[in-house]
Amino acid sequence: APADTSRLVLSPMPGLVVSMDVAVGQTVREGEVVCVLEAMKMQNILRAERDAVIKTVNASPGDPVAADQVLVEFQ
Repeated sequence: APADTSRLVLSPMPGLVVSMDVAVGQTVREGEVVCVLEAMKMQNILRAERDAVIKTVNASPGDPVAADQVLVEFQ
């Protein structure tokens, strides 16, 4: 069975975190910007897929990230 990633925001590809727009304990709504990732000279806006509260933030602006790395975890 595939892993349940509904509570995670994963990096879609290797890149660099440009901005992290959430903090631990913050409530986010579906579609709200969570972070911006620069990859292949393009900025990718990662959005919340559901309403949630931020449990952990695992990256900061300027951090390099790998594909499928967990950037944010929801409660």
